[in-house]
Amino acid sequence: MKKTVEKDLDLLEVLKIMQPNSSTNVLRKMLTNQRISVDEVIIHRAKHLVLKGQIVEILPKPKISLEEARETSAKTHNIDVLFEDDSILVVDKPAGLLSVATDRLEQDTLHNRCVEYCRSEKRNGWCFIVHRLDKATSGIMIFAKTESAKRDLQEQFAERQVHRHYVALVEGNAQSGQADHHLVEDKNLRVFVSEKKTKTSKRAITTWAIIALGENQTLLYVVIETGRRHQIRVALAESGTPVVGDKMHGATTNLHGRICLHAVALEFLHPVTDEPVRFESEFNPAWRHGLKNP
Repeated sequence: MKKTVEKDLDLLEVLKIMQPNSSTNVLRKMLTNQRISVDEVIIHRAKHLVLKGQIVEILPKPKISLEEARETSAKTHNIDVLFEDDSILVVDKPAGLLSVATDRLEQDTLHNRCVEYCRSEKRNGWCFIVHRLDKATSGIMIFAKTESAKRDLQEQFAERQVHRHYVALVEGNAQSGQADHHLVEDKNLRVFVSEKKTKTSKRAITTWAIIALGENQTLLYVVIETGRRHQIRVALAESGTPVVGDKMHGATTNLHGRICLHAVALEFLHPVTDEPVRFESEFNPAWRHGLKNP
């Protein structure tokens, strides 16, 4: 919209003539958002004097790309989106946030945040849980945005077709190794190794290798074939090198104010294209401080 000014006026007064139904706040926001020009020069000041014969133009709202809109929405809902399409949502979970609500029906969980994010895109938007990370663990999680994607991904997890990779900072001088345990939970959700297989125990297979070594700590690359509650933490504690910060399983240090376990990568077949995909997340580089390559 353009107007040739008929007499000298402040710019805000000209805008009121051009947009009589708009509030002063709306007009000022147009100025702030660089939508007003005088003789093709962007002007921000409401009291800018427009001279007779000059042309004032209200520029259209800039188009926001889908990617920009999603990025803004992700920040609003406090989630870190690594990848998204019509069937899956891959996010970076912070430490200390529940993946999903427990029997206590917590309101602030990663799942709740992602649901609200999906609903900001579509009124009936939703995301489905296909796996979990412990509250203390950070890193990659995937949610399904459709029922069919949920079924496909859950089947891949059940059949151990999803490759899950972690980094753990542990106490002591660890060695590369593997654990094949049967885990049980007590009524307080504490996890223990069972000496033999029972009806309530669950098999947990964990493998780890050394990334970097220090005098009192070791950085490990961990791969799990099964996804059990506290699986990695129990396996490493049983080997004599508990995860730093994991007081529950015997750690005596907490240098970084958290349990130092991070899900760094997920590999699976895309539920729609059936193509292999891999997503990665960076762990805290401070965990390497003072350590050397083996």
